[in-house]
Formats: sequence, structure tokens, C-alpha cells
Amino acid sequence: MSSPFSISVVGEGDLADLLPLMRGYCEFYGTAPGDDALERLARACLDDPRATGTQLIARAPGGDAIGFATMYWTWSSTRAEPIGLMNDLFVTPAARGTGLGRALIDACARLTASRGRKILEWETAPDNHTAQRVYDATPAERSEWLAYDWDLESSPPTP
Repeated sequence: MSSPFSISVVGEGDLADLLPLMRGYCEFYGTAPGDDALERLARACLDDPRATGTQLIARAPGGDAIGFATMYWTWSSTRAEPIGLMNDLFVTPAARGTGLGRALIDACARLTASRGRKILEWETAPDNHTAQRVYDATPAERSEWLAYDWDLESSPPTP
């Protein structure tokens, strides 16, 4: 069965459609980086996808951008091997419930495997139950790890 949407690696011609999706993702999580900062992130992935990361964009049959995912390439010390980190996954409200979220996860898994990495990791907010239902339906196992964020600008480290 063919998918009703297409998923591809973001190219230069996708930036104008990607940035509003990135803004929607940030708004969902209550953050507001500037558009210039979001574009810098997207361009960093475009400029050096093997070292920085890779973004995927999903489009409806008519070509409208309806979702994206951002992959970063890093290491797991506890596994002592390189992994893929799906840092962002966003589907527009109108496209939720269509299977697009799972399709983006699967595309990230294929991309990770194509880079010779055996593990795909991601996290979500504890109250994002909609996403958790999608994630729990994958072969992934829910982690017991907790995430911490230290805003070094607001609270600098002790000299």
C-alpha cells in the first residue's frame, strides 16, 4: 500500500516550507526562538548533514508541507557506539492521526540504519500523551532516563 504523503531529506528548495513547521513545533512546546535562529539550524543541517544532522520534510499529495523531523548524529556512552537522535518530530494538526508521525519515525529509523547506526533515540514531554501513544506503538522501548536542561545563560556555571 502506498503512502498518501511523501517524505524526503530537506533541500535548499524546502526551507520556505520547513521554517513554518519548525515555528509550529516551537510554539507547541512554548518556545520562541527567532526565525533567524531556526533558519541557522536548518542551514547547519543543509551545510553539513553528516556531521550536524539531517532534516526530513513530509508533504501531502498536493505538495503542502505537513510535517518534519530533525535527526542529530551523536554517541551513546552507555552503549559505546554512535546513535541517531530524533530531536524533533512535528506533524501539523490537520495531518495528525493519519499515520504521518509513525511514517516519519520509520523514515528516521531507515536513515539511522543507512548510516550504520544501530540505535534511534528520542524523547518527548511527559504530558505529550498523543505523541506517547504513537511512540508506544513502535518497536521502541520506553526509557527510564530523565532529561535535564541547564540554561547556562540564565544561570551561568560557577567560575
